[in-house]
Amino acid sequence: MVDELSLRLVPDALWEIVEPLIPPFVARPQGGGSAPTDDRAVFTAIVYVLTSGCAWRHLPPSFGVTVPTAHRRFSAWVRDGVFEKLHREVLDRLGSAGELDWTAAILDAASVRAKKGGSLTGPSPVDRGKKRSKIHVLSETNGIPLVVGVTGANTHDSTMLQPMVAALPATKSRRGPRRRKPGKLRADKGYDYDMHRRWLRERGIVPRIARRGVERNDRLGRYRWKIERTMCAARRSVVSPVQPGRTWREVLGSGG
Repeated sequence: MVDELSLRLVPDALWEIVEPLIPPFVARPQGGGSAPTDDRAVFTAIVYVLTSGCAWRHLPPSFGVTVPTAHRRFSAWVRDGVFEKLHREVLDRLGSAGELDWTAAILDAASVRAKKGGSLTGPSPVDRGKKRSKIHVLSETNGIPLVVGVTGANTHDSTMLQPMVAALPATKSRRGPRRRKPGKLRADKGYDYDMHRRWLRERGIVPRIARRGVERNDRLGRYRWKIERTMCAARRSVVSPVQPGRTWREVLGSGG
């Protein structure tokens, strides 16, 4: 039964997008076994874990999904690219409705704990060398994530500028061809390198990167506060990663 909490987590409009993306259940060749758990119930349980920051082992039984089933199905859907496809589908729908603002893109990064280690972790230069990961997010003007990646915490923010911009997806527009190039790129002083400005200009993107020792700190958040809001949500969903080697598009992923 779909209760009020489940409908808030996965409303009918969202499930309409997700359902066609989920791989069909494949019965065991030898037959037998228990009946498969309802896909919507499993997806709702996964969304709860990823958005609440709770550990998988603390998944409330009220969702009607066991912890092993939820985590196993999540891992399988990550391998099948379900969350990647969901991200692209949502972006296309927003783009078709004219709700993506390509006036400027905003780039930022944030460090998160990664106690269990993994291939995309590294010693944090600001936390006594503890293992941490760093989330890199490139959003459109209003903070909607377009590209997300994960690296070790010892990766300098600036090294990800070009890969993140190059990874921008070609997204549907209300009119005309798909779009993947913002008019400007906004970033803080961590990306203040002339080679990035030249690289952006060569691609027709106007760099709006804060300059070290030039721009006043009290003006830095005039445009970039929207990416900070997005980063807060990103930090909350990866507070305790199960597999820190995942990227955000798999993302919704490292939830506990």
